[in-house]
Amino acid sequence: MDKEEWKKKGEGHRRRLRDKFIHGGLDRFSDEEVVEFLLTLGTPRRDVKTEAREALKRFGNLSGVLSAPIEKLTQIKGIGEKNALYLSFVHHVAGRYLRDRARGKAFLSSSKAVFDYLFHSMRDLKREVFKVLFLNRRNELLSDRDVFFGTLTGSVVYAREIVTLALEYGAAALVFVHNHPSGDPAPSSEDRKLTRDLVWALQLLTIQVLDHVIIGRNTYFSFADEGHIARYLKEFEQRFKPSISA
Repeated sequence: MDKEEWKKKGEGHRRRLRDKFIHGGLDRFSDEEVVEFLLTLGTPRRDVKTEAREALKRFGNLSGVLSAPIEKLTQIKGIGEKNALYLSFVHHVAGRYLRDRARGKAFLSSSKAVFDYLFHSMRDLKREVFKVLFLNRRNELLSDRDVFFGTLTGSVVYAREIVTLALEYGAAALVFVHNHPSGDPAPSSEDRKLTRDLVWALQLLTIQVLDHVIIGRNTYFSFADEGHIARYLKEFEQRFKPSISA
């Protein structure tokens, strides 16, 4: 096959991918076809099947490819800086879309909903980020804020600053979310102590803590699902209610 025939074959394949998306949407695409189609934006006149296949092999799945650092994507032969930029751009656009879609809607139906909302942006962070979702009485998202960075220590400082922000937003309920760069979402003793202290501090202000979700690699841990939030509330009632009533 000469160069001109190869070019026509590649153009025909890209046209079939475009038509497939127009008539059937993304559900008809495999992960490899999605990556391949995105790579054609930066390489419009060359077959990029091999590059798409190698990217998925190296990063595991579609979300892994999209969230991979640009410098790691460009290590794959055939994926230049332009290709990597397109993939990274799609990743960040998707994250903004999810945030915008959640605002003003009662999206918080479960820990899975929280995970789906934030997994895209938090999964591959190299350091811990502690995020707070501020909700109104209808569980509509008022705002989400990255509040702390690094290892979770100094719970008294965390509680004071989070309470201040909750009052500033007029929040009726909060959800805490942070990531574990190790990929293991199991809570540490500090995670447990921090969550308990925050539940207690906010309970004094009648602000509800709905959950604390820890995001790992393709998985998560929910304090609410495991019964810890309910237990902390019960401990609060037993420990503080008599003195408050008096």
